[in-house]
Amino acid sequence: MLIAIPAETYANEKRVAATPETVKKLVAAGCEVRVQTQAGQASAIADSDYEAVGATMAQDFAATCAEADLVLKVRAPDAEELAMLKSGAVVAAMFSPFTNPLLQDYADHGLTCFAMEMIPRISRAQSMDVLSSQANIAGYKAVLLATQYYPKFFPMLMTAAGTVQPAQVLIMGAGVAGLQAIATARRLGAKVEAFDVRAAAREQVESLGAKFVEVEADADAEDEGGYAREMSEEYRRRQQALVAEHAAKADVIITTALIPGRPAPELITEAMVQSMKQGSVIVDLAVESGGNCSLSEKDAVVVKHGVTLVGVSNIPSLMAADASSLYARNMLNFVQLMLDKDQDQLVINREDEIIEASMLCRDGEFLKPQLLQQGGK
Repeated sequence: MLIAIPAETYANEKRVAATPETVKKLVAAGCEVRVQTQAGQASAIADSDYEAVGATMAQDFAATCAEADLVLKVRAPDAEELAMLKSGAVVAAMFSPFTNPLLQDYADHGLTCFAMEMIPRISRAQSMDVLSSQANIAGYKAVLLATQYYPKFFPMLMTAAGTVQPAQVLIMGAGVAGLQAIATARRLGAKVEAFDVRAAAREQVESLGAKFVEVEADADAEDEGGYAREMSEEYRRRQQALVAEHAAKADVIITTALIPGRPAPELITEAMVQSMKQGSVIVDLAVESGGNCSLSEKDAVVVKHGVTLVGVSNIPSLMAADASSLYARNMLNFVQLMLDKDQDQLVINREDEIIEASMLCRDGEFLKPQLLQQGGK
C-alpha cells in the first residue's frame, strides 16, 4: 500500500502530516511511503531525514499522490489537488467540514475522506484527537504572543527602582487551549482569571491557580462532545455585563471560545475594548471562525482604541516542529485502526464509532448530508 505525504499549500501552513518518527513505523508495518520534496522543511525536517527511515521522495504533488492509496494531509485537498488524486483513494486531513465548499466534490471524485476534526472525544480516541493536540499548542503560543505585544512585565518584580505589579490576564474559554493558556500565564507570573460557560470547568481552572469567573446558567452548557453549547439571549446579556466588568481590569485577554458548526460567539464588544487600559492586548484564537472580539482582523495585528488585537489564524503553525510531531502521531494512531498488515491494505470497519464519526464520504456517497446544509457545499 502506498501512503503519500504531500507538502501543504494552504496559506501560512507550515505543518506536515508525517514525521520521520511516524514514517518509520508505517514502513515497518509494510507500507511504502512517498513524501513530497521539502514537505517537512518548515517543520525543521530535512528530506534526508525521511529517506533515512525508508521513505522515497517525489518532486511535486502529482508525483507524490497520483498513485497513492492513502494520502495524509494537514489541510483538505483544494480543487487543483483533488483533480490529481485517483478515484478510490483514502484521504485523512482536517477538512473544515462545516465550511469547506468542496465536500460533495470529494464524494463525486470517488474518495474516501476522514475529517480528523470529527473524531469523537472518547477515551479510546484521545491519542487521535488533533483538535486537542493543536489547541494545546495554540494556548501556549497565544500567551507568548501576548507577551510580545504587551509593553510591560507579566510577573511582579521588586526592584531597587520600585515594584512592578503583575499583569492581569483574562482567559475566555477553559477548553484545552484555555487551560494551557492559564498554565502558561501563571508560569510567567501573571494573575489569571478564566471564564467559561461550563460550570464543570471551575475545578480545572482553580487547580491551575486561576480564579474562575462564572455566570450562572439555567441549563447545562456542555454538549455530549464536551464543547460549549450556544446559550440563551438572557444568559448572553448577563455574560456580557460580567465580562465587561472583568475586561476593563484586564491587561491581557485571550479568547478561545468556539462552537462547532457555528460562527465563534462574540464575547468582547467594541465598548469593552474601549473600556480597557491603554497598551492592553487581546489575542483572539477564534479569529478564523469570525472571532470572539468584534474588532479582530484575521491574520492581522491592529491597534484600536489603544488596545492591540492579535488575529493570527493558524497559531499552531507558528510552532510547526512540535505541532507536526503531535499531529503526525495523531494521524499514525488513526491509520493504525485500519491498517491490515496481512492484507497490505486498509480495512475500514464502519462499526467502529471512531471510523464512522469521522468518515465524510465513500464510494461516491457523501455520508453526512447535514454538513452540506450547514455551509459545506
